[in-house]
Amino acid sequence: MWRVNRREFVRGTAGATVLLAAPQFWLRTADAATREKSIGLDKRQFKELADVAISTAKKLGASYCDLRVARYMNESIDTREERVEGVNSSVNSGFGVRVLIEGTWGFASSNVVSKEQIEKTTRLAVEIAKANRAIQKKPVEIEKLSGYDDEWTMAMKRDPFSVSVEDKIKVLLAVNESAKKAGASFCSSSMSFVREEKFFASTFGTLLRQVRVRSFPRFRVTVVDKATGRFDTRKSLAAPRGSGYEYVEECGLIDEAARASEEAKQKQKAKSVEPGKKDLVLHPTNLWLTIHESVGHPTELDRALGFEANFAGTSFVTPDKLGKLKYGSELVSIVGDRTQKGGLSTIGYDDDGVRTKGAEFHIVRDGKFENYQMSVGLAQKIGRKRSNGCAFADSWDKFPLQRMPNISLQPGRKRVSIEDLVSDIKDGIYIMGDSSFSIDQQRYNFQFTGQIFYEIKNGKLGQMLRDVAYQGNTVDFWNSCDGLCGKEEYFLGGAMNCGKGQPQQIAPVSHGAVPARFRKVNILNTERSDI
Repeated sequence: MWRVNRREFVRGTAGATVLLAAPQFWLRTADAATREKSIGLDKRQFKELADVAISTAKKLGASYCDLRVARYMNESIDTREERVEGVNSSVNSGFGVRVLIEGTWGFASSNVVSKEQIEKTTRLAVEIAKANRAIQKKPVEIEKLSGYDDEWTMAMKRDPFSVSVEDKIKVLLAVNESAKKAGASFCSSSMSFVREEKFFASTFGTLLRQVRVRSFPRFRVTVVDKATGRFDTRKSLAAPRGSGYEYVEECGLIDEAARASEEAKQKQKAKSVEPGKKDLVLHPTNLWLTIHESVGHPTELDRALGFEANFAGTSFVTPDKLGKLKYGSELVSIVGDRTQKGGLSTIGYDDDGVRTKGAEFHIVRDGKFENYQMSVGLAQKIGRKRSNGCAFADSWDKFPLQRMPNISLQPGRKRVSIEDLVSDIKDGIYIMGDSSFSIDQQRYNFQFTGQIFYEIKNGKLGQMLRDVAYQGNTVDFWNSCDGLCGKEEYFLGGAMNCGKGQPQQIAPVSHGAVPARFRKVNILNTERSDI
């Protein structure tokens, strides 16, 4: 790891960038100042490439073929106190072709985007499919999809890749300075951005171009008691977002850094929690992660069918529970969609070419388990007719997997405030922010903690607490929910790095929620060794 001050960094890196895997259609220049002009592939050129892949696949006996050409721009900046710790910038692009031969998938990819290479790679995908037939236990069946000729671009006010590195560094160093002035011993901050451009075509007549951007500004403050050596931390509550640079400008990191430093100092003197059964009010900055782990993962159909057993486990939500399991109380309704504004999973069409508008679905409705997340080839296994738009590949050289859409807890129907939820609690805890967690391989038994904890006594928020974790099982936990705030308190959380598959793929996903109340949840003290 190297460290320089801001002035030295900007002078030393002016005009420099990192270029990786550069196909001839796209990268016409290596000049960072003009990299936006380097995008040369359009839909007309892509159609010519797609015709090569599809005609070759059909000629060799494929019943289905799709071609996905993708280009990714990545940038990350890391700072600590007054120093720039590192800057990374990359461009990565290539294509993948997928074929179905007698009910067996074949997939191959290359970073050389040309007609000759696409034909060669398609032939390789066909050979792989034929070789795989020997171990295919049951033929893959995919539904007939509608064909679309469309372009979809995420709406944003300011492209983060048009903002100078120096301007981004100024913001991050201002965050660190704000934290230090407020009493933090240390503060690290960073920004990361992804621009994803995908072209997709299939034998169903689909021809697509899509562009989206993800932005993630964040920080972590640490306060150290020099007398005891004890330290406490607080990280930012801002979540990654499907948004342009305007999100960085609007999320208030500088002010939050000062507030976080004060709260970290309060943690030093906070009372250690007494374990036992208590009522909880969970803020969406905490609850989003619980939704992700206890609802998102167990309702992935490929996982429920055992496809993930070797890597990440299975699911307690087996297909025999579909339409029968009382997942939560009647207040609990959880929706999956790829259309939510600001969502990390939001896009016009998934990586199977399924249109996302109109494919929104309830996973849980009024407490009842209603549907799984599905990509093509899965719906028929549970007697359903169609996918609900949940396919995603994190790179051009990866086979699309069933991945989470945005999965969100729906607000209550009435206007309810956090104070209203708290007012009916005699002994409880209010939790904000996500932190460490553990959950079993069936996504049933779990333990979560958070960033900030406040005692609730006789209907009022009280003193700050520390060393808090809550423990339970998925069904009991969601059935204990007896209060939700209204839409006015809605917050969209999420993560850029949900892992799945072998070889592993990383997917971005958002989870919205409102503050929610849960009764008689088991509370642990994470510092005590006598429990």
